[in-house]
Amino acid sequence: MRALFALLIATSPLAAEESEGLAAWDRIYDVASHPRCTNCHVGAQEAPMWEGLGYGAGAIHGMNIRADETRIGAESVPCRTCHVTSGRANTVAHAAPHILEAWRLPPVELAWLGASSAELCAQLRDPERNDGHDIESMADHVRSSPFVAWGFAPGAGREGAPGGPETFAQDLLVWGEAGTPCR
Repeated sequence: MRALFALLIATSPLAAEESEGLAAWDRIYDVASHPRCTNCHVGAQEAPMWEGLGYGAGAIHGMNIRADETRIGAESVPCRTCHVTSGRANTVAHAAPHILEAWRLPPVELAWLGASSAELCAQLRDPERNDGHDIESMADHVRSSPFVAWGFAPGAGREGAPGGPETFAQDLLVWGEAGTPCR
């Protein structure tokens, strides 16, 4: 009888939905915890990172860059000194990166460098700690942000986060539909 009950629970639509939500969360965490994302999601420490991606663990961005309260590095070397606002393709390995938006770090509230899966999950569920997003607006953000798009396709000689903006947005929606389950 217990086996039959367990089988019924495991094959119920709710179990399938939670299972799909957990699988989507795993993919979301794989992207959000990738160095291409975490190196800018640094928070109050104000120093972007060059961790991973061939630079090694704990590597701080070169040139003593500090984002300060402006998030653009105005008190040290502004991001725009090396990061270019343009629509030009990133075809030259390790050349200045280009996007069609002024370069800056995410707001302090969006810090998740070093966060565990459970910590990041709690943060992304909470509009007070995720820049005011619900799941749908978060999906819209990852579809439309030039920064997110660049993180997936940073150009020649750079490793991008796994997947792409549309896949990431779809995983967010599946995760939300399943009730935002996490591991």
